[in-house]
Amino acid sequence: MRKNHLKPIAAVTGCLALAATLSACGGSSAASDEKVVTVYSADGLKGENGDGWYDKVFKDFEKKTGIKVKYVEGGSGEMVQRAVREKSNTQADVLVTLPPFIQQADSKGLLAAYAPAGSDQVDGADKASDSKWTSVVNNYFGFIYNKKELKSAPTTWEELLDGGFKNKIQYSTPGVAGDGTAVLIKAMHDFGGKEPAMAYLKKLQANNVGPSASTGKLAPKVDKGELLAANGDVQMNYAQSKDMPNLGIWFPAKEGGKPTTFALPYAAGLVNKAPHSANGKKLLDFMLSEQAQKDVSAVGGGFSARKDVEATDANALALAKLMDGVEVFAPDWSDIGTNLDAYVGAWKSATGS
Repeated sequence: MRKNHLKPIAAVTGCLALAATLSACGGSSAASDEKVVTVYSADGLKGENGDGWYDKVFKDFEKKTGIKVKYVEGGSGEMVQRAVREKSNTQADVLVTLPPFIQQADSKGLLAAYAPAGSDQVDGADKASDSKWTSVVNNYFGFIYNKKELKSAPTTWEELLDGGFKNKIQYSTPGVAGDGTAVLIKAMHDFGGKEPAMAYLKKLQANNVGPSASTGKLAPKVDKGELLAANGDVQMNYAQSKDMPNLGIWFPAKEGGKPTTFALPYAAGLVNKAPHSANGKKLLDFMLSEQAQKDVSAVGGGFSARKDVEATDANALALAKLMDGVEVFAPDWSDIGTNLDAYVGAWKSATGS
């Protein structure tokens, strides 16, 4: 989903020693028998202090199955690109990204069909019809602001053009970061098309610090007051706000319009020709299990992907209140997937990035 910084955590960078002595990398019988599963994921679900949804799910999964999770984190686009580079020597078993990058991964032949247990309870719009990917955590695009420096949240896109925001706004890179790409998607929706959206973003460039490879790194800057506003997403920013008291979440509206957002779920798929395919399937099943889905809000600050899991914890209630009155629209992901390069090119041209 979205940021371009890579943070390998016990990452598999080549064949494990045992597998290397027996056969080549990528799907050997020796490798497939190992008690390990490698996850390539957009960031946001792993806690800064080891207290995120991934932290709990991976720990519980390892305890239940004895299978160790090896985790590599980066931007949605970067994770897809990395998997593409490794197609002849597949390293990842499970890929987790935000739209439109999960669709992009599928179009590049990176995903294998697998319907995890519990995926029948995931809404049809949040999974592929051919079982190539399934949302494991629902989420929404949003912006953040500094509650200490600003008496109230901005309400419109136009407010961000004010001189008081000069060098105090930053958003992550479209085409690389899922949330950065989401800036384009929302702007095109709110302003009524590509041309007016790019015209606005060209004006915003006067106040913009410049593109950021990582959306996750913007929140600390906003919390400290280095920035007054930035892009993000509800799940990640809500989780970050536990340790960042000055972080507030808001949803820009076009002047005279309503605040809007759209679903930006973490979507997971089994990697085609995964070296530990059976273990990847077990992890996907575990992610969609009832307990793991209850933990999505209670631990991760996100929204359950399963319709039959009704969260009633304090986080779930606070998130519902946050979303109250915000209009949720449905992007045309097919169009975005087809024309993403053109949209990113138009953004680069408009902003000089």
